[in-house]
Amino acid sequence: MATVLFRFIVATVALCAFAPSAHAQLSTAKLESWLSGYRDAWEKRDAERAAKLFTEDARYQEMPFDAPKSGRAGIRDYWSGVTADQRDVEFRSQIIAVNGNTGVAHWSAKFKQASTGMTVELDGVFVLDFDPNSGLCSTLREWWHVRGG
Repeated sequence: MATVLFRFIVATVALCAFAPSAHAQLSTAKLESWLSGYRDAWEKRDAERAAKLFTEDARYQEMPFDAPKSGRAGIRDYWSGVTADQRDVEFRSQIIAVNGNTGVAHWSAKFKQASTGMTVELDGVFVLDFDPNSGLCSTLREWWHVRGG
C-alpha cells in the first residue's frame, strides 16, 4: 500500500511540475503587456494584430446592450470597420485591478476622423477575462463615453 501511495504522489508531483497550470493567475505585468499589444493594434489600425490578442472563441462586448462580437473573425471584422476612418490614434491605459484571471483597466483614446477632420476623444473602462492556459483574452467588456465625433 505504501508503494502505491508513493507512486501516486510522485506521479502527481511530476504532472504538476510539467503540465500547464489550470490555475495560472493573471499578473499586472501580463495585463500591462496585453494592453500594450492592444495599444499597438489600435494605433496602427491593425485588425489582424488586434484579433490575435483574443482566444478563438472570445467575446468582445463593446456596448452593454448590443450582442457581443464573437470569435477572432468577428473581432477582426469589427476592428476593420471601426478603425477605417480613424487617423493619428493615441491610446493610453492604466490598470485598476487584477483578480484571478480578470483585469480591469481605465483607458482613453484620441484620434482624427479622416472623413471630417474632427478630433474624437474616448474615455472608458475594460473588464477583461483571460484564458489561464493561453494568456489570451477570452472576454472583453467595455463602457466608454465620447467627446466630439
